Amino acid sequence: MGQMAERNRRIVLASRPVGAPTKDNFRLEEVLQPIPGEGQVLLRSIYLSLDPYMRGRMSDAPSYAPPVNIDEVMVGATVCQIEESHHPDFKVGEWVLAYSGWQSYAVSDGSDLTPLGKNPATPSYALGILGMPGFTAYMGLLDIGKPQSGDTLVVAAATGPVGATVGQIGKLKGCRVVGVAGGAEKCTYAKETLGFDECLDHKSSDFAEQLKEACPKGIDIYYENVGGKVFDAVLPLLNVGARIPVCGLVSRYNATKLPDGPDRMSVLMGTILVKRITVKGFIIFDDYGHRYDEFATEMSKMLSEGNIHYREQIVDGLANAPDAFIGMLEGHNFGKLVIRVNNPL
Repeated sequence: MGQMAERNRRIVLASRPVGAPTKDNFRLEEVLQPIPGEGQVLLRSIYLSLDPYMRGRMSDAPSYAPPVNIDEVMVGATVCQIEESHHPDFKVGEWVLAYSGWQSYAVSDGSDLTPLGKNPATPSYALGILGMPGFTAYMGLLDIGKPQSGDTLVVAAATGPVGATVGQIGKLKGCRVVGVAGGAEKCTYAKETLGFDECLDHKSSDFAEQLKEACPKGIDIYYENVGGKVFDAVLPLLNVGARIPVCGLVSRYNATKLPDGPDRMSVLMGTILVKRITVKGFIIFDDYGHRYDEFATEMSKMLSEGNIHYREQIVDGLANAPDAFIGMLEGHNFGKLVIRVNNPL
């Protein structure tokens, strides 16, 4: 008998969530491993990135990117090794950054791959501090936030891969940095390891009062990752000329209706007008893809000089991706969330 064909494990979108995703919205499948043709390579997924934006891709509401179709593999960035190659530019064993999604194997013609070399020291960093989250933090803060020495910078989701990087770059630029995170452990980490001047637990009943005390000179930059009650507390403290890079609104990703309470739009718009506030959303590779090399050079330098601390939370096994993803949206992760899909070659 011939040898049994290799199998490819993959997680597909089984149904669209209404509100918070559940495990029933995902389905783990086993199919035949894809076979690369001429000019193609077989990718062995080693690391899969889990990121909040994926919740939006599970919905079919209009957005900046198309949704994942039902029964299609969930989208996501991956760090892979070339397991088989019929492409002159890629050799077996080399590492690449890909976008092959939530599956063990994939085939590529090489056009969507970024080479990472034969033996990168920390290949998973391409999904975090040297990848999309780090790039998002760098450009959002420096190009939109425009930090100046002496500014007060408030960072939501302060110990996540974006927020932690924003705050540390802010400190390098001479800002007073106030983080907002969920829980005492994360706040301690932000102050003692990341070097933030203060970090506040948004779960505290008197969070708004604590934020006011922590920002006696008001807020010059608010890096928005969360929305909700955090933004409500920030709004009255914004200074004239404040800047707000809008990266995400994780508190609203599972919402199915507008929040309860009075219409506050006039207060928001009035504050933006009177205080001449800049509020700008951005999609990192759409808006800043042409500046990635600049970011990669500067961030690599900051890392090598020990000026940036980075934390990963690695979960073993593709089958655990749905639970890890759901937990991330609830704030249970601590650092950049990565799934280890396969062992390296």
